[in-house]
Amino acid sequence: MSDIPVRDEQSLLWRALSNRSLVIGGTLTLILALMALVSFFWTPYNVEDLTVANRMIPPSSTNWLGTDHFGRDMLSMIMVGARNSIAVAIVAVGIGMGVGIPLGCWAAARGGFVDEALMRFNDLVFAFPALLSALMITAVFGPGAINAIVAIGIFNIPVFARVARAGALSLWPREYILAARASGKGKLLITFEHILPNIGTLLLVQATIQFALGILAEAGLSYLGLGAQPPMPSWGRMLFDAQTRIAIAPHLALVPGLAIVFSVLGLNLLGDGLNDLLDPKQRRSR
Repeated sequence: MSDIPVRDEQSLLWRALSNRSLVIGGTLTLILALMALVSFFWTPYNVEDLTVANRMIPPSSTNWLGTDHFGRDMLSMIMVGARNSIAVAIVAVGIGMGVGIPLGCWAAARGGFVDEALMRFNDLVFAFPALLSALMITAVFGPGAINAIVAIGIFNIPVFARVARAGALSLWPREYILAARASGKGKLLITFEHILPNIGTLLLVQATIQFALGILAEAGLSYLGLGAQPPMPSWGRMLFDAQTRIAIAPHLALVPGLAIVFSVLGLNLLGDGLNDLLDPKQRRSR
């Protein structure tokens, strides 16, 4: 009997290592996380150092990814920009999960008027995408990373509310839920003990997707000047600065552009891999 958990762990590890999407996505995500982590205590150059004599130098042995139009090291800026993108995405996804999941579970548990009212409110919030929300917030409070976080976080709330509600609604008619209700357990206790653990995989996969979209949204807002403000490096701001110089220094656009592409690709592949690994229905279909 003691061998069963070990075999289960070995089987799970083997499935994880044989899942191409999970391996590739996990590797790209790990690289992104390591860049952000290392940037807290080391970068090849100080991102605030301006060396005009070395401006727009192509990739070389001294500057692996080249320099920008102010002579700043592109690799250092990519590393610090990764830290900012991850911070914005984490907080924004946290806002979406912290508000959206309780709302979705409450709507599914109560049903009737409460469910209908919450879903219509979700539709109203969902009608304002992150970019439009950021424009409205910026008009009142001014541009900045905090306002970008709030805008993306508000956009994530109806997403997680819908996912949590759909997952919970599929579970409430199940026999073990009916048995829990017959034993005298309240809806709140059932939600914590049975609903949330069983929709955890669904929410985890959605979180990876929203995390990728958060990085993409932060880059878009920074490109428009609504996100992190100079001199704080941002991938979107780097793309904006490169658009008029792409003919003479294409690396100015290629470096941040590829950073965004590989980060979003890695997180999406990681989400697909986790879904295949953790969802029993996916495993049975294969």
